[in-house]
Amino acid sequence: MDTKTRHAAVAAAWIMIIFGVAAFFLPKIMLAVGSYSTVAAGVVAVLFVLGFFGVFWLRGRSQRRNGN
Repeated sequence: MDTKTRHAAVAAAWIMIIFGVAAFFLPKIMLAVGSYSTVAAGVVAVLFVLGFFGVFWLRGRSQRRNGN
């Protein structure tokens, strides 16, 4: 495993850990927001999923731009 691959694997692992912890607390967050508005709770869930894929999309764009 070369340095670039190792750095990419470590970054992906950290992203997965952070989103894993967020996913663990997502039901509690959605219930808290859902007591205010069910639509807002749905928006929270959609933003979580979009954020998950958005982070990897932005990382891919960044690596492509830097020639990595």
